[in-house]
Amino acid sequence: MEILTRLLPLLVLFAIPAFGDELPYRVIAYHDIRDDVVGDYDPDQFALSTANLIDQFTWLRDNGFHPVSIDQIIAAQEENQRLPANAVLLTFDDGLASVYTRVYPLLKLFGYPAVVSIVTNWIETDDVVEYAGHQLRRDGFLTREQIREMQASGLVEIASHSHDLHIGIPGNPQGNLQPAAITRAFDGATYENDADYRRRIDTDLAHSVATIMDISGRKPRVITWPYGAHNELVESVAADHGLHISLTLGPNSGSNERTVRLGRYLATANPGIGDFSSEFLLDAPHPIIRVAQIDLDYIFDPDPAQQSHNLDLMLDRIKALEISHVFLQAFADDDADGGADAVYFPNRHLPVRADLFSHVAWQLRTRANVSVYAWLPMLSFVGESFDAEWRVVEYRDGVVAPDPNSEPRLSPFNPQARERIAEVYEDLATYSNFNGVLFHDDGRLSDLEDFSEAALAHYEAFLGSEITPAILENDAELQQRWADFKARVLLDFGAELLARVRQYHPLAKSARNIFASALLDDSGIEYLAQDFDSYLRAYDFVALMAMPALEGAADHESFYEDLVAAVRRREGGLERTIFELQTVDWSRSQPVPSDELRSTMRWLQSIGVRNLGYYPDDFIAGQPEFEQLRLGMSLADDFVGAHR
Repeated sequence: MEILTRLLPLLVLFAIPAFGDELPYRVIAYHDIRDDVVGDYDPDQFALSTANLIDQFTWLRDNGFHPVSIDQIIAAQEENQRLPANAVLLTFDDGLASVYTRVYPLLKLFGYPAVVSIVTNWIETDDVVEYAGHQLRRDGFLTREQIREMQASGLVEIASHSHDLHIGIPGNPQGNLQPAAITRAFDGATYENDADYRRRIDTDLAHSVATIMDISGRKPRVITWPYGAHNELVESVAADHGLHISLTLGPNSGSNERTVRLGRYLATANPGIGDFSSEFLLDAPHPIIRVAQIDLDYIFDPDPAQQSHNLDLMLDRIKALEISHVFLQAFADDDADGGADAVYFPNRHLPVRADLFSHVAWQLRTRANVSVYAWLPMLSFVGESFDAEWRVVEYRDGVVAPDPNSEPRLSPFNPQARERIAEVYEDLATYSNFNGVLFHDDGRLSDLEDFSEAALAHYEAFLGSEITPAILENDAELQQRWADFKARVLLDFGAELLARVRQYHPLAKSARNIFASALLDDSGIEYLAQDFDSYLRAYDFVALMAMPALEGAADHESFYEDLVAAVRRREGGLERTIFELQTVDWSRSQPVPSDELRSTMRWLQSIGVRNLGYYPDDFIAGQPEFEQLRLGMSLADDFVGAHR
């Protein structure tokens, strides 16, 4: 058996402190219930004391909450039967013995229905199972007789927790153990292909369903994904086996034609009644986001020993910094022209500089406890698979050609370019586990772009007229419609790329870089085809490049004040905008003094900025200086209160 505690950080990253709001009921995920859990310091952070469970059940009863069954949820979904007010679904994962000895008596006492999810391999095995730092033998799990009795009571719905997917499997050449349900197994030489991956999941779920049917006499209807890890393919396979209700550990609930997906509140750190009740009665506060944007180029080295040393330097720094997110570069740009000419993950269209992204992302998530967003260009890809004829071209001084001062961007109007880029994003999601995507700042079109043949055809079809520089110069209304159309096309393309990623990571978040001038210049949409208001609606976060030296601002303080004021005017602007600061003054090719960076970060927080990031981080040279950086943006208890 794999050591489950290696994967516990993943559980914490998937867990959320609030419920999704798409369905009219809440879902709670419990695990082990023990009499010896004291406070919130137990090594098993998912164990709950029996006393606290009794208090929570009592609180639900006394405050008008009504636990409901899967039958009631299905009736509400299929027959439009109304659920009781304040409906709650109680779920208990892993099939531990305590479900029968401690939970089941309470369910009978209160008359509460619940879902109990069992890992059928653990029910059948004679081996020792490493579970949350403990070695559990067969008597640590439910027996067949107990399962049968609970199912027959009418109170307990036995669900599949898979047969043997509650483990980590090697997911990259470095051997990192990752959730079996969503990981393409790496055997030391190659990755599992699509057919073998689907066959493995299908075989596992078929075994689980057959075992539960044999034990309980009833075919399960619910699949509870180990570690909350799932994707569209495994949900489809589950539905093939009659498992149409998926329980996750993500924030959102929803449904499609075959599956109802239920996000759950994960009870952690033995919550007392105060913490528990606040989840029901209070709106969750917006989290404070702190981001380091990291270049994988700084980590990669042909010498494995040096590369390992570089990685350790970065991990130690990020862990000690105590921030929330890392935007991690997934591409390489050796010639510094702004285009991705290689990537750090297996894919169909670009050279693989090193299969490194998955390893570094996993190390960051499990060792530094941060959320990792894959940072990729939106349009700037070069190489044999990306025809130079697909490039964005501008009209300048009578000549139509690519802008020599810009990245080698591909036209978002060219269907072949769009599909190739989408496949790169799909391959990233197939072979790596991460929390979100950052779209690079190359997703833009100037007022002189795009005059490629594909773009011109789209303009004429949409705008109903031919577009030429002469027409645009003399028709302000058409010029604005042209700019709005380009901005919308880029927005739609971002949604298309995100949809490719979410096939494999349904919970993936999104962030989009935007230039400060898109907010500060009334003609920002015209000159960039970037629209802050649309970004706020379309993405989870807007990564605002708050870089006065980059913008050539003479008065940095006024620049920041104007930028903060522009963001504050938008509803939710400050909550979902990340102010990314520059740590290098590229106009002078020298670092921004670390004490100046710290001072700017503290001052921005004092005028209302919540979310901060910085780029670049030269962890090898120690720039910015660690202590100044920590004082400026750490989420450690010593600092965060003073920064709000």
